[in-house]
Amino acid sequence: MGRVVLVTGVAADLARRFARGLAEDPDVDRVVGVDVTPPRGDAGGMQFVRADIRNPVIAKVIAREQADTVVHLSVSASAPDGSPQSMKEPNVIGTMQLLAACQQAPGLRHLVVKSSTAVYGATNRDPAMFTEDMNARRLPRTGFAKDVTEVESYVRGFARRRPDVRVTTLRTASILGPRLASGTAAYFRLPVIPTVLGFDPRLQLLHESDAYAALHRATLADVPGTFNVAGDGVITLSQAVRRLGRPAMPLPSFAIGSVGSAFKQARLADFSPERVAYLTYGRVVDTSRMRAVLGFEPRWTTPETFGDFASATGPGVLAAERIHSTERAIAGVLGVHVEEEEEDA
Repeated sequence: MGRVVLVTGVAADLARRFARGLAEDPDVDRVVGVDVTPPRGDAGGMQFVRADIRNPVIAKVIAREQADTVVHLSVSASAPDGSPQSMKEPNVIGTMQLLAACQQAPGLRHLVVKSSTAVYGATNRDPAMFTEDMNARRLPRTGFAKDVTEVESYVRGFARRRPDVRVTTLRTASILGPRLASGTAAYFRLPVIPTVLGFDPRLQLLHESDAYAALHRATLADVPGTFNVAGDGVITLSQAVRRLGRPAMPLPSFAIGSVGSAFKQARLADFSPERVAYLTYGRVVDTSRMRAVLGFEPRWTTPETFGDFASATGPGVLAAERIHSTERAIAGVLGVHVEEEEEDA
């Protein structure tokens, strides 16, 4: 028999697409997707089970389905209402409960956790490239970066308690692609793109198709360890904005947070303090271990990934109302009144 893989977070597009593709692999017997809401779109051969990983019932689900592999994809950089607390509960509390359930599963042999390169933070003291053995120069105090730092700490504790379980952690760079919704995609789809005045950060990206492939490789390769996962090369923020053909709006660092809050209220994009730091200093990771140990080679480089996204997005594709919303958000922060266009009688 093939493997029985339980995938968390399948209501999100990334997890759903991954689980659907995994269910087609002949080496996999069954794929069980878990979330509090059913996935939208085609789930393929995935079997869906409604369950909350924050609830101890997840232990019964793992036991009942006889899962030998758990792929944890519920750690997210966004929350339905945008509040840090509602994001922290599924990220940290959910991970703790899931690991407690895995601790009780004698048949479990492999745990895969999708983390993020956000664990390294973004400061003016960062090295040119982060390796997996490095830590953040400044420990995050809030937000998604703090969540993934805590999640990885709990995962390391689980690995010590269950040495018989192979634990694979993937620290993925910002995932971007023409079909996947993400905070990075929302930022680059703004009609006017705010940047931090005086800074041009280096960005590293992972194409959405490579994200699926990396998770697939980690699930079936039986290779434990922690791995940075990103496409080759970098792209600067100014290069990215020019490639999109959209205007940039350089702002002082003290102002971009306020403008970001206005964008968030207008539901255009989310500007957390850690995202502002990323747009100021950028972040690049070394992926040697990904190739040498995990045996994974991305098909898309960072510039190619952004090119694919830009081709699908293109300039001038946003509705006029979204442009007006952006103008109103910026004007509200700057204290400027924007006249509304009158409809023709």
